[in-house]
Amino acid sequence: MTAIKGTTIKAELRRLQAQMMQRALLLVASILLAAPVWAVEVGEPMPAFQQPGLGHGKMLNSNYFAGKVLYLDFWASWCGPCRISLPTMDKLYREFNDQGFEVVAVNVDKNLNDAKRFLKQHPVSYYLVTDDGSLPRRYGVKGMPTAYLIDRQGRVRRIHEGFRPGDEQSLRLQIEYLLNETSGVSAAQ
Repeated sequence: MTAIKGTTIKAELRRLQAQMMQRALLLVASILLAAPVWAVEVGEPMPAFQQPGLGHGKMLNSNYFAGKVLYLDFWASWCGPCRISLPTMDKLYREFNDQGFEVVAVNVDKNLNDAKRFLKQHPVSYYLVTDDGSLPRRYGVKGMPTAYLIDRQGRVRRIHEGFRPGDEQSLRLQIEYLLNETSGVSAAQ
């Protein structure tokens, strides 16, 4: 009888060890899947994207922005600072668009109607696209809003996390610098 109990206990221990190992592997896999595939750093090229337009579904391709200064802004309807950033970026877009400045706002809401309601209260005139979470993961977005200021050569020049009143002043200077940097005009002028 003792041998049977010992065998049963050993078998149960092996089963529990295998179960714990399986759970540990699942935990590690979920952590790795939740982490960005890569986080874009300042100085690196902008990862290419092709995203459906918000509301109309037409695809917007990152190649369209080649040779332009781009502000790629990740936002959500539940994001408090987005209530400031979207209208502020719309003003900067209208001010600098004719010089080669573009803004693309990437919405990450799970419910598209939430984004549409938000945009009725805070309308913008620049490009809006939707995302299933894959693009923010590729860029390494940690919070809302997070934006990437990209130069005419397609390199990330600034990562802007959050948004507070007054941020537009430093952004305006950086946008002017990037627009002038590659157009042959000295940034000091």
